[in-house]
Amino acid sequence: MFKKVLIAEDHEHTNISVRKTLKDLGITQTEFRYYCDDALKLIEVAVNQEQPFDLLITDLSFEEDKNIQVINDGRALIKAARHLQPDLKVIVFSLENNVTVVDELFDGLDIDAYVRKARYDADDLKRAIDAVSNHKKYRSADLMRNKRIEKSYDFKAFDIEIITLLCNGTPQKNIPSYLQENNIKPSGLSSVEKRLSFIKTALSISSNEQLVAYCKDKKII
Repeated sequence: MFKKVLIAEDHEHTNISVRKTLKDLGITQTEFRYYCDDALKLIEVAVNQEQPFDLLITDLSFEEDKNIQVINDGRALIKAARHLQPDLKVIVFSLENNVTVVDELFDGLDIDAYVRKARYDADDLKRAIDAVSNHKKYRSADLMRNKRIEKSYDFKAFDIEIITLLCNGTPQKNIPSYLQENNIKPSGLSSVEKRLSFIKTALSISSNEQLVAYCKDKKII
């Protein structure tokens, strides 16, 4: 897990929420800045002191005020930060919900995760941080890249049953017992694992948690 995190966010209530989320994950060494220029300066100082940040969490949009900035948006901050520290992990935390824009962030800036500010975004951010700390890419469930596959996937009753069990907190290894007790077939652990793997692959989803979030968001469960 990350030890040293920088938050670039110009809304105080969001800053507080993100810091609480980090604290819940046991990450206590955090810094936050309201302006991109200040965030970049902090990254530069940390690199020069050989105490670099592990992760940058940044918004895309920053409101202009009387403090004129050289760098005034998240994209420019990411580019400049990566110039100073190429291995810096980056999570974008933003209201933007345009899939094309998000794709461009992954393809053009090689960000590590995108979390959309929305309902349940604290849990979404936790999943993103966990994924990135394990060297995986992550994006919010409602912004999956392959929309054609997403729309064509037909959830079966069996799929909904096992995903609902996961949503209710049933460990994957215990699902077969429930299926057997309720005479639902197939009921073997191998069948459950293969089905979940198939669904996640079809939707370009990397974890059960993200699959549950996707299904809740789409009102499938």
